[in-house]
Amino acid sequence: MPDNDWKKRLGVVYSTNPDFKYNTIEPQEEETLEPSRQRLVVTIDRRNRGGKQVTLVKGFRGTSEDLSALGKALKVKCGVGGTAKDGEITVQGDLRDKVTALLQEMGYNAKRGN
Repeated sequence: MPDNDWKKRLGVVYSTNPDFKYNTIEPQEEETLEPSRQRLVVTIDRRNRGGKQVTLVKGFRGTSEDLSALGKALKVKCGVGGTAKDGEITVQGDLRDKVTALLQEMGYNAKRGN
């Protein structure tokens, strides 16, 4: 991390101490729960996407690496694109039934929403 990362220090009063180092608190990622303890909800979203439909998987609790690995597995098995960020997996298209079935085969406690 560079020493001149001023965007994270907005609103901090300047110190005249030459040895002062500003410490930012990094949020700790929680440990990934086992698949049977995860409660995932598979929904569809059409808002702010230019009329396109996407399948959202919400409720994942764990590290971002495990989230992206699960997202990649779903995208490969469905043969579509998407993203995995902010605790949410986005898969292009209306694939709620297929994604729910895949998650249940993997051992996740998944249910189909709306």
